[in-house]
Amino acid sequence: GPIGLLAALLATQRGLETHVVDVVDSGLKPQLVRELRATYHSRPLRDLEGLGADVVIECTGLGEVVLGAMRAAAPNAVAALAGISGRTGNIELNLDAANKNMALKNGVMFGTVNAARRHYEQAAQALTAAPPGWLGGLITRKVDMSNWPDALQKKPDDIKVIVRFDGE
Repeated sequence: GPIGLLAALLATQRGLETHVVDVVDSGLKPQLVRELRATYHSRPLRDLEGLGADVVIECTGLGEVVLGAMRAAAPNAVAALAGISGRTGNIELNLDAANKNMALKNGVMFGTVNAARRHYEQAAQALTAAPPGWLGGLITRKVDMSNWPDALQKKPDDIKVIVRFDGE
């Protein structure tokens, strides 16, 4: 989604080897990732186990994806959980095994939803430095305020849907 794509933008701007994982294998998301010169994966996360990522930014909030991200992390890696799922289901987790895995790999995992003023300033600089036209690609639909419920109906190619208040 948009948060993961923006995280990829920040990583590539810092010269980091960047991998993005999603379930779709074609369309706008893979294209936007390639425009950043990052690697796009549509394989199941279990196929990426051992990828050896030093930094994992998990943006879905889905339990199975969080677990897969943990498994793809290298020893001494840091995993940031930036997504919150709207799901109410549960995923079974052997917390003893997860704890052992994280401890033996010196792993760090934390959640984040807040930012300070300096983060907004850094974000403004990063957005300004984005490839021309790239940010516009994140907005996949514009819905008039009079039809706002339509914005809540997810369509297959949606990345970011915005509600227009001015009717334009």
